[in-house]
This record gives sequence, structure tokens and C-alpha cells, in this order.
Amino acid sequence: MSSFIVPDWPAPPGVRALATTRQGGASHAPWNSFNLGDHVGDDPRAVAANRALLRRELPAEPLWLTQVHGTRCVDAATAAPGAEADASFTRQRGVVCAVLTADCLPVLLCDDRASVVGIAHAGWRGLAAGVIETTVAAMGEPGDRLMAWLGPAIGPQAFEVGSEVREIFVGHDAQAADAFVAAAAGKWLCDIHQLARQRLQALGIDGPRRGVPVTQSGRATSAVPGDAASHNFCTMRDADNFFSYRRDGVTGRMASLVWLE
Repeated sequence: MSSFIVPDWPAPPGVRALATTRQGGASHAPWNSFNLGDHVGDDPRAVAANRALLRRELPAEPLWLTQVHGTRCVDAATAAPGAEADASFTRQRGVVCAVLTADCLPVLLCDDRASVVGIAHAGWRGLAAGVIETTVAAMGEPGDRLMAWLGPAIGPQAFEVGSEVREIFVGHDAQAADAFVAAAAGKWLCDIHQLARQRLQALGIDGPRRGVPVTQSGRATSAVPGDAASHNFCTMRDADNFFSYRRDGVTGRMASLVWLE
């Protein structure tokens, strides 16, 4: 049985979202088992079977993007499948926005009226370059009308980066220094969730919450605008539930998805 994470965020009725884990699919090692990436060397038949299982939870086939660690955000209702972008949004009901990750941070967004949703693939490069800001701008709503959920990603005790990465973020905002802890040999441990929350807070989207692992989809029934939710899972350290590129190299991809009913 496929296992999903349903965001525990105060999204209004009419907004649906979920994130997949690696469990419950048809792929064999090293992509075992619920791999949704069609670009990582897995058997295309297994990927198709996994996507078919996911499709049962959704109102339509997701808009699968060709992700390049950039900042482009497309309208999921009009973009072609495989569009080169790292984010999408939609105001059209029944259209599913999606990103694939295996350590990078998925950022899900919606407004407090259930009129628009968006999603961003935020690895450190895209996050530093402004993929969250681009996505929020495309959604066309002020920050105090928006809320966000930060999905499964590499955790702050596992994400080691070089000084050049820290310098990029601190050069943008001195507060970003709080998201880095010195490690051995000139390296730094980086909290990508904290960096994303800082970017969201600068846009007026604030307030931590957390996600809950479950085996079926669901939805929140209240709305508190200006909220940024997250969780305490680490993709690199939890090999049973999550793919991790940094841990394994050759591996599968999880999906995070959001749509309007």
C-alpha cells in the first residue's frame, strides 16, 4: 500500500495536498519502491505503474516539470507536460501542481480563499536564486493572504555545504547566518527549512506548523493566513521512508502535489 504525507496546515476547504514516500510501489532497488521520477534510470514500466497508483488519489494527471534548479514558475493549467521550470501555480480547479524531490525542499502554497495554489522545488540553488519569490509573485496574492507547507527534505543535521553556499545566502540577508552551524574542515551544516521560512517571512508568510505521516489523503478545514508550516522528517537519515540523492546517488524521487478541488 502506498504511503502518503498529508500536510497538517490550515488550508481552507477546497485546497488538497499530499506528499509521497518511497513505500508501496513497483520499482526495484535502488529505486525501491514508489519512485515517480522518469529520469533516474528506473524501468519506465515501473514508473508508469507508480504514477498510475498516485493518479488514483488525484483529480487529474499532475503537470510533471523538467526541473533545472532554477526559478521559472509556469501556469499548470496551460503549460505543456515536461515544461522546463521549477515551480507552478494554478487558479483552475482540478489541475494538479507537482514537483519531484530527493533531498530538495518542496514548498506548497495556497491562499486563504482557496482561489490559487502553487508549488516550488527549492534546492539550495533555486532557493537562493528566488524560486519562492517567483512563485508567490506568479500567484498574485499578498503574503498575508497566503500560507505555506514545507515538505520532506534533508535535515539540518545532515545537510553539509561549503562556505560558498553560506556566503550566497548571507550576502542576500544577514539573518541567513542563523541557518548555518559550523562543521569540520570549513564546512557548514545548513537548515534549508529555516532558510525557506526566512524567505517566506520576508513575503509576509509566517508561523511554524508540522506535517503528519498517514496512509490516506485528507485536508484541513480552517484557514489562518500568513502561516508557514513544516515538519521534522529528514530525507537523508530516514532511508525507510524517503529517497535521498545525497545519501544514495542513484535513487528515486518523491512527489509533492497541491490542487484546488
